[in-house]
Amino acid sequence: MKFAEGDKVVTDSIDIVTKSVVKYMIRSGLKLCTAESCTGGMISQAVTSVSGASEMFLGGACTYTEKIKMKLLNVKAQTLERYTVYSEQTASEMSKGALELFGADCAAAVTGIAGPGGGSEEKPVGTVYVSVRDRQKELVRRFDFYEEYEDLDRRKIRMLTTEAALRMVLELYDQKAEA
Repeated sequence: MKFAEGDKVVTDSIDIVTKSVVKYMIRSGLKLCTAESCTGGMISQAVTSVSGASEMFLGGACTYTEKIKMKLLNVKAQTLERYTVYSEQTASEMSKGALELFGADCAAAVTGIAGPGGGSEEKPVGTVYVSVRDRQKELVRRFDFYEEYEDLDRRKIRMLTTEAALRMVLELYDQKAEA
């Protein structure tokens, strides 16, 4: 898939998914929080751009460095050393830490390589990990956006990650995005 028309397709898709998340969480009486690294607050921004989000969004932590991930979200140093900051394990510990920090019902956490630098052969730019959890279950996924999309840049990777995380929130609760 190519990005077209100033990324309008992806932006529209993010808007649809975000509105569905906000609507579902309000209707269900659930509270959401985020722990963001490579998106730098973009998920929180998308959610809070929807009217009524204050009824379901508790807040987000932009934990860009390993030190802050450990201090704020209780990500273990051993996890970072063994699996790296770009891993399912780190994303999982981030979502668990956010759930506890905010006292929310659901947490979405992201970590990855938005580029243009920082990638490796094993984990190229466009490799992202997302963890979404509630108190009973967790979804953790690796996204290799570099394999699916042409002309990726930092902004597009962050947008795709935002959409993926919000879709996973809906998936956690067996919901679909409603236009």
